[in-house]
Amino acid sequence: MKYYAMIDIGASSGRIMLAEIDNKQLALQEVHRFKNGFSRIDGSDRWDIETIFEEILTGLSKLKALGVTECHLGIDTWAVDYCLIGTDGQLLQLPISYRDERTKDTMEKVAQVIDKETIYAKTGIQFLNFNTLYQLYEEDKDLLAKTDKILMIPDYLAYRLTGEMVGEVTNVSSSQMLNLETGEFDNDLLELVGIPRAKFPELVVPGTKIGDVKADLTESYDLPKIEVIAAATHDTASAIVGVPAMGGKWAYLSSGTWSLIGVENDAPINDRPAYEANFTNEWGAYGTYRFLKNITGMWFVQEIARNLEYRHSYGEMAQMAYAVEPFLQYVDLNDPRFLNPANMIAEIQAYCRERGEIVPETTGELVMCVYSNLALAYAHELKKVEALTKETIDVLHIVGGGANVKLLNQLTADVTGKLVVAGPTEGTAIGNLLVQMIAAGEFADLAEARTWLRSQIHVEEYPQNPIADREHLKKYEEKIGV
Repeated sequence: MKYYAMIDIGASSGRIMLAEIDNKQLALQEVHRFKNGFSRIDGSDRWDIETIFEEILTGLSKLKALGVTECHLGIDTWAVDYCLIGTDGQLLQLPISYRDERTKDTMEKVAQVIDKETIYAKTGIQFLNFNTLYQLYEEDKDLLAKTDKILMIPDYLAYRLTGEMVGEVTNVSSSQMLNLETGEFDNDLLELVGIPRAKFPELVVPGTKIGDVKADLTESYDLPKIEVIAAATHDTASAIVGVPAMGGKWAYLSSGTWSLIGVENDAPINDRPAYEANFTNEWGAYGTYRFLKNITGMWFVQEIARNLEYRHSYGEMAQMAYAVEPFLQYVDLNDPRFLNPANMIAEIQAYCRERGEIVPETTGELVMCVYSNLALAYAHELKKVEALTKETIDVLHIVGGGANVKLLNQLTADVTGKLVVAGPTEGTAIGNLLVQMIAAGEFADLAEARTWLRSQIHVEEYPQNPIADREHLKKYEEKIGV
């Protein structure tokens, strides 16, 4: 029996998963789960990273109680946010969330210094106003002067566990600061933010062994003997590793708080058409590039549930949506007004009112509005993927929590005209696991690992219905002006 632990933390929750591998058979269980979210602290939206770390230790202590005495461990989280570490090795402040408003106008400021096309040619990264580049541009200069190292969120958690500082490239690449040609931080962008290279750690690739969990933590929390391995620490990168690719030309949709839709490439595409389409080339595991578009996702349903004080489960909300006709209104869910509104329900309704669309009122109407327009957004971006790569996509793999939403999966199949294969819902944790298993010598490479994965999981297939739903895509594109 071999054990692997996966720390998987998203914007709304975190968990510790345990994988037991017995004679090449996988048993996966959730050991510990906790809520996550940012709060308004000291005038900014911040993550309580210290509470997150304590929850991690609580979860790891449960491994020992389950009889695990020794295991490997990988960490994955969201991207772009970072921790500032002082010369004493301590955190200087709670990290600010990417949803904070401090960077809402920063892209335009930066473009006055280095034009966007030059930045894209260097980095190949999608322009989002919360990228690390823009966060660091707005960072307190006095605080940066006191900073010894800047660590991305999963790298900080690994540092707290092991005492070792590294920068894992799948997460660091999302900063929009790595140069595609040199494989290092770009000197012009470092100069732009006024930060020397020495303030960033050594870059490492997925599968790198970082170190063992420190003895004082192991003793204090009664933990197993744990070796920490750099997973693909960007949760999307892990999710893509966990795609059970089934041959042919396939695309992926990592569906969670955010939706990330694209293809796995061996080389970046950072030409002018990709720049104009605002597609990203985030670094993936094993020399790949995640050529994708980062668009909104289940954030809307999460916020609707919160606005309704969680009166209904997500499953109940989906059932209510089944009773509603789809595509009653066309809504640009990627409009910046939806990034962090005070009340998501009111914001959706105001948008529809302003544009003469049917205003959704009931819970089912609101959820169907979201699902319909998410499916249309997926179809729109998948069409761009095919144009930019000059390839026809046969299959769309949906992984992550959104793979559970049968209604959305079918709507996506209908409007894209593609076979949709949904699962695994634990794609991120499984991708984290596969990197660890390859590092431990269980598999020779990713192809072998994915072949094994297909034998271990169940997926659902959604063929497109022979209906005219793809006509909605044209109307949607006309209405939202894309």
